[in-house]
Amino acid sequence: MNKPHTIGLIDTHAGGDVSRIVFTGVKELEGNSVREQMLYLQSNADYLRKTLLYEPYGIPEMSIDLVVPSKNKEAVAGYIIMEVMGYPIYSGSNTMCTATAIIENGLVEKKDGILNFKLEAPAGLVDIEAKVENGVVEYITCEGLPSYIYQYKEKIIIQELGEITYSVAYSGGFYILVDASELGFNLTIDEEKRLSDTAYLIVEAVRKKESLRHYLLGDVGPVPFLHFMGKVEKKEEGFYTSRSTTYVHPEVICRSTTGTGTSARLAYLQHENKIKPGERLETVSLRGTKFIGTFDGIENVDGQNVIRNRTTGKSYIIAKSEILVNCDDCLTKYNELAKVIQCL
Repeated sequence: MNKPHTIGLIDTHAGGDVSRIVFTGVKELEGNSVREQMLYLQSNADYLRKTLLYEPYGIPEMSIDLVVPSKNKEAVAGYIIMEVMGYPIYSGSNTMCTATAIIENGLVEKKDGILNFKLEAPAGLVDIEAKVENGVVEYITCEGLPSYIYQYKEKIIIQELGEITYSVAYSGGFYILVDASELGFNLTIDEEKRLSDTAYLIVEAVRKKESLRHYLLGDVGPVPFLHFMGKVEKKEEGFYTSRSTTYVHPEVICRSTTGTGTSARLAYLQHENKIKPGERLETVSLRGTKFIGTFDGIENVDGQNVIRNRTTGKSYIIAKSEILVNCDDCLTKYNELAKVIQCL
């Protein structure tokens, strides 16, 4: 019997969404960018994602962030995001968690004050601002991807639900946006299962109706996300709040409102001329956790008007541990994992 292989982790959560940050135990991947490394992993060793997300090591509601070298000298590190739906090129909550873990692990010196640095996601360089107070990371603000409304108030008939009005935003992934109240939801925790069941039907129907294309990236695969939008209320001048729920296909309700979900909401508000540059939106999850999105302005990229935005939240270190991959355990399927890890 071979000795078990060790994978070193820092577990974190932002808004309740657990991100498992992998620092050691995985071979260096092929590729001259984090995007290329992600594609190599996706094509050649996807079982790493499946191993860490499913029993006996994890659950599908978690995310995995593999810290990898960045070939870009501006970035302190890269990270590959792995979720139940696959490999998103960007995620706000995963970025918050990875940035916090990178500070905790010493890749960025932890010192009180404001820390500014860059990480490389598969989507490209991401600006990070971290506030450290008494040795604790109090918040992370991460740059959101250029976001925009792809479709506005489309209609679709679903047998189980009737006629549904929805919009589609892009904010790092395509998001179906629906008005929660029109579907009879107040966005409270007791509705979680029904929210998931409803979102599943809508996502499946929209997937069958059409494929979506990003103005630069082209076909980025079937729409993976749905965001339930609650009523927007004014907290103070230039600062709004809204209950919100993000769903990831298939059958996962996020514990947080998600960073990309918050960016999608900002794009929606801007499309309806209900938010101005410099104004902020607080999104509130089923569990009462909050992210704050800031609308920074509009720019035109290759003929497409997009919004610049940032998301702020706090991530917590909840565990530092090692996973032992036993090579003779039929649940680990070592022959698949051996492409990126090596038993001793």
